[in-house]
Amino acid sequence: MQQAVPLPRLRVARRTSPYAPTWLGALLSYLVLAFWAVVVLFPIFWIFVTSFKLPIHVNDGPFYLPFIDFSPSGDAWRYIFVDLRNDTLRPYLNTVIVALSSSVLALALGTSAAYGILRFPYRPRLGVILLFVALAVLTVVAGGLGVPWQAGVASAVVLFLLLRKEAGGRVSRSFGNDDIAFWIISQRILPPVAVVIPIYVMFQRLHLLDTHLALIITYTAVNLPIVVWLMRDYFRQISIELEESAAIDGASPFRIFLSIVLPLSTPGLAATFLLVLVFSWNEYLLALFLTSANAQTLPLSIAAQNATRGPQWWYMSVLILIMITPVIAMAIALERYIARGLLVGAIKG
Repeated sequence: MQQAVPLPRLRVARRTSPYAPTWLGALLSYLVLAFWAVVVLFPIFWIFVTSFKLPIHVNDGPFYLPFIDFSPSGDAWRYIFVDLRNDTLRPYLNTVIVALSSSVLALALGTSAAYGILRFPYRPRLGVILLFVALAVLTVVAGGLGVPWQAGVASAVVLFLLLRKEAGGRVSRSFGNDDIAFWIISQRILPPVAVVIPIYVMFQRLHLLDTHLALIITYTAVNLPIVVWLMRDYFRQISIELEESAAIDGASPFRIFLSIVLPLSTPGLAATFLLVLVFSWNEYLLALFLTSANAQTLPLSIAAQNATRGPQWWYMSVLILIMITPVIAMAIALERYIARGLLVGAIKG
């Protein structure tokens, strides 16, 4: 008599491998991710829909479905791009020029500084640093007393060259590369509101208020510590043996940095550039103090129109859309680099 073969039981949570989720776990994960995607994307959808509404649809809403809840209208787009063409185009171009220029400049300077801090040993002495700070303070005080800044800077440089050896010998304590890196990133700890008045006075004396150059210099200085800190951690992941092999073959440090380090750092460069670009693109406080009309950026223009005309969300939605679209497009274009660049410093050893 043959023994009956038991039928296989259906297991609703069977794993195909120790690392693969069950189909039930995968379903729950996708449901959670879909819900979170709706939460994240809904504000953008609401802004997009609102840009095609008339004031009555906004005030009597909420209406979310075009052609079902309301009839779409392009009045807000026509008003922004036709009636307010100059008031929209100029701040937009200012934002593009200032954000791109400052981001590229901060990335170039910060990347070079990060590589230098990581690969080349520096031992600045405390006495030399104190001498530099003292001469800088005296130069500022002399400028406040009416001394021409050219004469003050020239005198400070001469005194620094004459006294630096003496100052370094009297206070011999020195700092290392890690101390320099920490000092650089500590500049971001200070809130911008604490330094905006001195920055305003400086550019006022230089007759650079309401210019692109003032914003580019300021944004570069503000974002430089972020670039140095992120790229320093990314360069640390690159094997130093590659650079040593190139040095043995006769390559100069600049050649090694340009031909070996930078190509291997493309993901980190892309992620850092996009992060700095977003900071410059959305910056408001410094632009508020340093510009008035000619160099006004788009965040200021949006705030000014909101203060003048009140919260007209149908117009504001158009401005917000044209402001966030370039950044989103750039993030999509650099997505394959950013996915790896966001893991900067995540793996050690």
